[in-house]
Amino acid sequence: MIGATDPDLVDRFRSTMARLPGGITVVALRHGRLDVAMTATAVASVSLRPPMVLFCVHSDARVRDSLDEVDTWAVSILDAGGTLAAERLAEPGRPAFGQLLGIDHHRGARTGAALMDAAQGWLECRTSWIKTAGDHDVVVGEVLDAWTGSTGTGGLVHHLGRVRPLT
Repeated sequence: MIGATDPDLVDRFRSTMARLPGGITVVALRHGRLDVAMTATAVASVSLRPPMVLFCVHSDARVRDSLDEVDTWAVSILDAGGTLAAERLAEPGRPAFGQLLGIDHHRGARTGAALMDAAQGWLECRTSWIKTAGDHDVVVGEVLDAWTGSTGTGGLVHHLGRVRPLT
């Protein structure tokens, strides 16, 4: 039956998907004077012409709520030095204010969103559409700008429930 989910299937699904390494990014936006950010592993390239990406966000997350009022956001593709940002911005129930205290970042020229300094690359985007998919929403955006960093320190992946550096 569609909509009904076997709790054992949910556990098996989570365990199975934990074996798929996922690149770790930070999705951030500027909502008024407030920085709203989250760790995301469900980020993918959608199109080259025009350049588009997607990310998935829990339907009741602060980032999702902010997307109802703000249509620009940024993605930082974390490098091996981005563990602090990845772990802190994945904590449930973290305070709404001061999320980026102690995390080195700079502002995107197109979006004003926070871009993590410990990153291999950055994207600034404008939302094209949002669609509900189960307990998450899929956000697709057109890339306004993209550039690579010069840190050369590998990346971060999420695998088997842990943040792991790639060097």
